Amino acid sequence: MNIAFNFKNFEPSPGLQEYAAKRFDKLSKYMSNSDNAEVVVTLSVEKTRQIADVVIDADAMHISAHERSDDMYSTIDMITDKLDAQLRKLREKMKDRRKATQGDVTMGVVSFTTEGKVHAIEESDKYSPKPMSVEEAAEQLDAMHYEFLVFLDAETERVNVLYKRKNGDYGLIDPGVSL
Repeated sequence: MNIAFNFKNFEPSPGLQEYAAKRFDKLSKYMSNSDNAEVVVTLSVEKTRQIADVVIDADAMHISAHERSDDMYSTIDMITDKLDAQLRKLREKMKDRRKATQGDVTMGVVSFTTEGKVHAIEESDKYSPKPMSVEEAAEQLDAMHYEFLVFLDAETERVNVLYKRKNGDYGLIDPGVSL
């Protein structure tokens, strides 16, 4: 994360520069590709007011914040808290969007005949896979007496298929695709 500091109307102490760099560097945990992130921090003094303006450009997001107080350290704390809240909210919104785009899974029973080579879907069912662990999926598969179960792995957030093998054990198919 590239952090550029601009100071207006005052000469910053090395301690203030180090403190500000440390506080703004903590914001990188919210960015998936923080190497390309550009953060422009403008710290200025007008009479007795200590002012901070920050603009973050990263990962197709543009966030800005403005704070002022009587102490530059508290201004830095307030603006980093504000940016932290904005980035956290944006990250949650992105997660919700990914979860909202999850589509229904369609399962069908297909019959094959060898004489006329007719392939037809006899039955179809649509549902949204429920998030659960592999162990919970195995218990549900036992309880429902199905041959397979499509579910959303709670740990990896990916669609998986659990099936019963002929010897009574279970097989797990993880295509490596997230919804």
